[in-house]
Amino acid sequence: MTLRVLLAIGLNALPLILFAETLAFVNVNVVPMTEEFVWRGRTVIVVDDRIALIGPVDDTVLPDDAVVVDGTDRYLIPGLAEMHGRISDTSEPELDRLFALYLANGITTVRGMAGRPAHLELRDRLAAGERLGPRLVTAGPTMDGESINGVDEAVRTVIAQKIAGYDFLAVGSGLTRAEFLALAAEAGNQGIPFSGEVPPEVGLASALDAGIASIEHLDAYLGALAPESSSRSDEGVLAMARTASAGESAIAELVAATVAAGAWNVPAQALFEHTVNAESPERIADWPEMRYVSPATSEEWIGFKTELLADPGFDRPVADRAIELRRQLVAALQEAGAGLLLGSDSPQRFNVPGFALHRELELLVAAGLSPFQALQTGTVNPARFFADADERGTIAVGQQADLVLLDDNPLADISNTARVHGTLVRGRWLARAELDQWLESAERR
Repeated sequence: MTLRVLLAIGLNALPLILFAETLAFVNVNVVPMTEEFVWRGRTVIVVDDRIALIGPVDDTVLPDDAVVVDGTDRYLIPGLAEMHGRISDTSEPELDRLFALYLANGITTVRGMAGRPAHLELRDRLAAGERLGPRLVTAGPTMDGESINGVDEAVRTVIAQKIAGYDFLAVGSGLTRAEFLALAAEAGNQGIPFSGEVPPEVGLASALDAGIASIEHLDAYLGALAPESSSRSDEGVLAMARTASAGESAIAELVAATVAAGAWNVPAQALFEHTVNAESPERIADWPEMRYVSPATSEEWIGFKTELLADPGFDRPVADRAIELRRQLVAALQEAGAGLLLGSDSPQRFNVPGFALHRELELLVAAGLSPFQALQTGTVNPARFFADADERGTIAVGQQADLVLLDDNPLADISNTARVHGTLVRGRWLARAELDQWLESAERR
């Protein structure tokens, strides 16, 4: 049977999913992400979960059994990757809600930074097609000052997480320098990468020397630009920004070290800017995507930012300087060829899963990236980071069929990535009507 229509995973609220051995996007504009150009008027044929053929619409004969998707005036891009996601609840209803938010926003891969044992089975179910959702790459439980007590425990935890089968290690704050370096050395011995925050006691230079795969949030860079006393301050990032030297030579030196080390960065700029910018929390809480957040969570986020902005120690010029410093770092990393990855660290303050990535893309462009460069951070760059660029990240024959159909050109305006007409994940087509049904269910929950 070439076409089967069935309800997903037993819940009536979930969308109908087309399982098609052959699917054809007809007369579509293709953004292949191999270079900055658009192939106009193409037919893209997918067989099972692979791209089988890309050809001019007038010269491509459709297989008799193909399910046809009209691509006229629309744009096909590779599926997006959320490279700093959180799956905090693995109950089936919560997974339905979370995966609805991801897939409705064209996100077909999630790198989970806050792992737990249940994620291992979930990862395998998703990979086998037993569960509808994005591909999951999962860390083990975070290794930080609360979970690690001493060098020996750091080493044992690395070994245990490797044996358990996690894809990588997630490093949090609070580790001592000795614990961090022991963790890094054992990770090298075990052949498992580690990513995360750089503890102030460790510092950016040591983390790069130790082989960290990706650095989250850019805080370590502000710390490296600040005097020693400020970089280790408990007052946080704004304290660093107050004293940071942002000379071009200082930033260039840090960026050069990053390139030499081969480390990647997940700026998570939206999380930082949404927290400290001048926009009122009440106005942010009126964003359309906030309907998918519980009232209690929304109030919590509003309260946090309200208290922050009202704190006598909060300094608006310093906060604005911190935003600008981060944007300068993003632009410098991009210019130097240091790898940037798209991530939101959602769900956190005003960052709703799925939707937050589109806001992150807009902020990357605001920092100086072109729309094409910003789109690379969520497509081809994750594929390179995972060392499977021959499998995903671009639109080419033989690639895995994780694709997003957009209503307009993202290279002309990066905000068009949010105009998702449909998502194809591992060969499974979810049209806009079905995605909206699932979003309605997510909103009710």
